[in-house]
Amino acid sequence: MNAFALSESEPDDASAAQGEGAAGPHKRDLIAGLEKGLAVIEAFDQDRPRLTISEVATRCGLTRAAARRYLITLEYLGYVTSDRRMYSLSPKVLRLGQSYMHSARLPRIVAPELHKLAYTLKEASSAGVLDGNDVICIAATEAGRLVSSTLQPGTRVPAYCTANGRVLLSAMPQPEVEAWLARQSFEARTPHTIIDRDKLAAEIAQIRLRGHAAVDQEFELGLRTISVPLKNYRGEVLAAINVSAQASRMSMEQLVSECLPALLQAQARLRSTL
Repeated sequence: MNAFALSESEPDDASAAQGEGAAGPHKRDLIAGLEKGLAVIEAFDQDRPRLTISEVATRCGLTRAAARRYLITLEYLGYVTSDRRMYSLSPKVLRLGQSYMHSARLPRIVAPELHKLAYTLKEASSAGVLDGNDVICIAATEAGRLVSSTLQPGTRVPAYCTANGRVLLSAMPQPEVEAWLARQSFEARTPHTIIDRDKLAAEIAQIRLRGHAAVDQEFELGLRTISVPLKNYRGEVLAAINVSAQASRMSMEQLVSECLPALLQAQARLRSTL
């Protein structure tokens, strides 16, 4: 029997499902090695594309010996490459993201609407979902204009200073928003970035009331963005979509007056299909 086969003492699918509640599955049902292996992959990012064994161990909470074994295994499987003592991800990791993009329903439904927005408004449009502290872009189009390098599928941006992020946070109850904000470390990405927790909490509460977020160069100088939530027919927020423009081309007033109506129309069309 191989290492991944269930033993006779392990629960079958039915009994395991009965043991799973709102708090998640039982610890005995989780494969710790898989969790740690994925954590090693996630240790690499735009700011840290190359890491040593010790750095991976520190970032993942592993011993150096364990980090070494995970890196050796991932290298054997083709997901990691090494150069002397430095490790980096290989292009094969893209298969993991492609599996989602090709199989998930949400990006496929949203993408045509983003294209309509982008080519109607002649500005960039993207959709994102909340993942911990960040927003992950799941679909995007720039209508032939380079607006920002972050507007492409798979990129991650901080939720606290982006329009999609604030819209998604506004879908949470205010006590959960305040708890989320309390866990964050804020960085002034530009001179315009709001980093005061109370001000951010108040802004998110206002977004919840007005139904859209508008961010003026808080994430990136020269980048203005407006966003609305994407809801399904039950009213649940699944994602957020935005329109982004260069500050040199469009004022905040123009962004709201010219782009918000189109965003709201896309929101209404998508609600019936999500």
